Amino acid sequence: ELLSKKLTSSYAGLWLLIPEYLRLGSWDLLKVWTGGDDRALSPRLALQIINEAALCVSGVRPIRSVAHQGFELLNGLPFLATDKEVHTLLDEHTIEEAKRLQIALAILRLTRGDYSQNGLLAFDPHRMHSYSRRIMPMKKRSRGSRSEKILQSFFCMDALSGQPIVFTIGFSLSTTSSATTELLEMLETILPYNAIGMADSEHATASILMAFLKKEQFDVIMPMSLTDKIKKIMTTLHYERKWAGYWIGETDYHMRGVDVPLRLVVQRSGEIKSNYHYKPFIMTGNHDALKLLSEDYPKRWTVEEFFNFEAAMGWKRASTMNLNIRYGKMTLALIAQAATYALRQKLPPPYTTWTAEHLANSIFRGIKGDLRVKDDTIIVTYYGFPESINIRNYYQNLPAQLIAEGVDPRIPWLYNFKIDFKFK
Repeated sequence: ELLSKKLTSSYAGLWLLIPEYLRLGSWDLLKVWTGGDDRALSPRLALQIINEAALCVSGVRPIRSVAHQGFELLNGLPFLATDKEVHTLLDEHTIEEAKRLQIALAILRLTRGDYSQNGLLAFDPHRMHSYSRRIMPMKKRSRGSRSEKILQSFFCMDALSGQPIVFTIGFSLSTTSSATTELLEMLETILPYNAIGMADSEHATASILMAFLKKEQFDVIMPMSLTDKIKKIMTTLHYERKWAGYWIGETDYHMRGVDVPLRLVVQRSGEIKSNYHYKPFIMTGNHDALKLLSEDYPKRWTVEEFFNFEAAMGWKRASTMNLNIRYGKMTLALIAQAATYALRQKLPPPYTTWTAEHLANSIFRGIKGDLRVKDDTIIVTYYGFPESINIRNYYQNLPAQLIAEGVDPRIPWLYNFKIDFKFK
């Protein structure tokens, strides 16, 4: 009924993600995850969760943030799903199902070229404040912060593009070591090339190093804590001068619990002995130490940029510690992030550097438009679309563009209607 009428939508900008969902194959992913078909309700409920993540809200129920205004139509529904319906859907699907969805999504993104394939991976723990009412240990997110209820997650990113590949969640007695081993198992299924994992000193444990050593596909580099043993070794090393104020020394290092000697590489900065500053790293493999330390390892900080810019999509806070729900919701947010990333690639500066919240407020919510149907196509018309965004060429005559790309322009969750855009 809604499609038969002309409809003004408060979320007209959000329809720009539909072509990206089609290109990504999101609907097929959701059908596999939910077990539903093209006419089923469950994948449409999952799509609502994805679009909520794109809007950077935890729910779009009217009492909380927004009215309908076309949002339900975007998901192929005549209504907004309630909290209970969303809770039930997520709770019905297991952690293993969420992991399989992550792996399938990552493989699709790999084939699309979203990852740099330069073989550099960034591993990082990410702690989120939890509003769970359950009794649980209070932890600190960082030194100097107060203790609070924390959900600890562990992410692996492509270091050059800064795009997430997979994540896992720590629970109860989970450790960084067990989580990293879990991530490696998932990555082994996804990546067809050898890679170097870059981590922080929190990962410098014997069990994590052994996990990398057992995987011939992966090597690792991570900083070491300045223990008395490390300090003693650093002062006895022979250092080679690479350029003014930068020296590198290397030796074999035997760590308790690791079967083989590791490479201990120390970078020393400064030209005057009294002002020397040392930074020790442990690594595996035969990679060039200078390139790893001076060029590659600094790229690990793209993982921090990801959380600074994208965390609001689903990795900023946790309202429940039910792991089925948490895994499901965070994994569906990865689909929203992948589609939004594809849209960002079409945007000119400064839009490419906006946070996810800024993008949602300015484009997904901030553009005036209406919807109507002409023959077999939904026409989304934008009024006063900012000329500075300059994306008309990507979205006008869209069905023909999708066919040229080898993508079916029909939208399965909108009963095989096509979509096109006009800018006035």
